[in-house]
Amino acid sequence: GTLAAGEHCFPFQFVIPVAVPTSFEGPFGKVSYRVKAVIDTPRFSKDYKAQKPFYLLNLLNLNEVPDIEHPNYAVITKKFNYLLLKTGTLMLKTRSDLRGYIPGQVIRLATEIHNKSGKDTGCVLASLIQKVSYKTRRPLFDLRTIAEVEGAGVKAGKHAEWREQIIVPPLPQSALAGCSLIDIEYFIQVSLKSPDAVVTLPIYIGNIPVNLSPSRTTPSSPVQGGANIASPGVTPSAPPAEDDPQERLCAGGLDNEEISTKSHSQQDPSCQPVTMSPSAFSHAPGAAVPPSHRQPNASAPLFCVSTGATIPFFTEGNVTPIPTSCSLILPPEYSSWDYPHEPPPTYEESCSSANSNL
Repeated sequence: GTLAAGEHCFPFQFVIPVAVPTSFEGPFGKVSYRVKAVIDTPRFSKDYKAQKPFYLLNLLNLNEVPDIEHPNYAVITKKFNYLLLKTGTLMLKTRSDLRGYIPGQVIRLATEIHNKSGKDTGCVLASLIQKVSYKTRRPLFDLRTIAEVEGAGVKAGKHAEWREQIIVPPLPQSALAGCSLIDIEYFIQVSLKSPDAVVTLPIYIGNIPVNLSPSRTTPSSPVQGGANIASPGVTPSAPPAEDDPQERLCAGGLDNEEISTKSHSQQDPSCQPVTMSPSAFSHAPGAAVPPSHRQPNASAPLFCVSTGATIPFFTEGNVTPIPTSCSLILPPEYSSWDYPHEPPPTYEESCSSANSNL
């Protein structure tokens, strides 16, 4: 129809489908949403258009992931040569308290290193890594180190234990359900230098935390709520089918020691380990602290994440990986919104707001 001169209000609303994916923006693809309005003017006149982007969150309930409340284990045994003729054996074993976390939670890691050789090892490094897969004709991956912590090496003939933790920063959820072109994965990688040894623990990042109520947890689970991680000597609930004699290196003859931490990327400028204030994640799962709500004299320093280099690479052809320095992958304006998950206005609120402007 024809609109008379003056201001007009046309309230509207849409039902968002249940299975739509969460908003996401990466260097090679994105999932974005926006509302768009168009005024169709008479012939030969310019049409008027306006659009407004918005962020959509489709919650990932970690309790729907099978075995999410159980610890995660990985172990590797490696034989290596040193001083030309000598042979040594090393075992690297790592465990996390859970298999899924939400932003603000702490990943508790326990690592054992059994150095049955006459050579000192290099440093040990634990990293939280994000892998984003773009499923195009030439699949593309984006690997990113979100946070990392480095520990000292292990002396010759020693059995050492290393306990550390990584705070999960605001991150996009795993899998990106509902999107067939972009997939997001997270894993903890613990590596040892000289000799080189690597173990990987896949984990989930979601929005609804794991329910650790007694009705769900099993007696073999080493973590109950916020308790400290259990001793690495606890027998796994699902041991390997075959018992490898090399995995029993620590049965005797090795001296135990604790590995000291050399550096942690999650530190404040004074190089002290970061502690988290509960209010930092009180607005929504994964939300950053709004500037207006920050307390300059708070006892806990502001949370910061030191990200490593991003190395995108193609899976086909002879393409040399190009290191980049892209910032941490976050949803659009994720850290700048006071309430990134605040619901849109209702139909009645839209009408009352429009009438107040007339």
